[in-house]
Amino acid sequence: MGKRILLVGATGLVGQGVLRVLLDSDQVEAVSVLVRRPLASPDPRVQVLLAPEFSAVALAAIDLRDHDACLYCAGPMPLGLSEAAYREATVATLERVLAAYAGANPGGFVAYISGMGADAGSALMPLRVKGETEQVLARSGLAHTSVRPGVVRPVHGTVSPHRLRRGLYALGDPLLALLAGACPRVFTTTEAIGRCLLRLVIAPGPRPAVVENADIAAHAG
Repeated sequence: MGKRILLVGATGLVGQGVLRVLLDSDQVEAVSVLVRRPLASPDPRVQVLLAPEFSAVALAAIDLRDHDACLYCAGPMPLGLSEAAYREATVATLERVLAAYAGANPGGFVAYISGMGADAGSALMPLRVKGETEQVLARSGLAHTSVRPGVVRPVHGTVSPHRLRRGLYALGDPLLALLAGACPRVFTTTEAIGRCLLRLVIAPGPRPAVVENADIAAHAG
């Protein structure tokens, strides 16, 4: 039997790439996508779990049992958000999802898409909040890994859900491709992140607590 995976953030840039990798693998039996808006998928292995808001009440109404892993790829960009709003959308939301997942799958594994430089003691607000979010994982009681990508290049048809960023990615793709080859410690791709997460789910033995951007390719296999 293959792995049954809960994917949070499947409509985002990274989440799209992760979902593509999961569905390309014969080691994945089913993927449940937890989303706020309806999502259509032609693949019969995909089950859509719709929650208009990721509140404790809404999550408690969803059956999350029998998932080997939760891949958490959700989270807004910090632009235009106060620290309080960003912390609510990042730290508090992950706390609620993890509580629901852990209650249904106490032996499960969680991989969280964090960010390069995440540090709860950072002077930079986004990095500080990302670091605090990683601490939520450590308190969850679940096996976990924080993956810290740097600059992510969308590949294989993956596109940003935001129109402006979609245009910027399209214009800048040739430059991103060059920089990715020259600076692999800073740049990665949606494909590499997806393969890294899949490898973390299926690999036997203990997982690392943190995978830095420079190590994503190595963990992608």
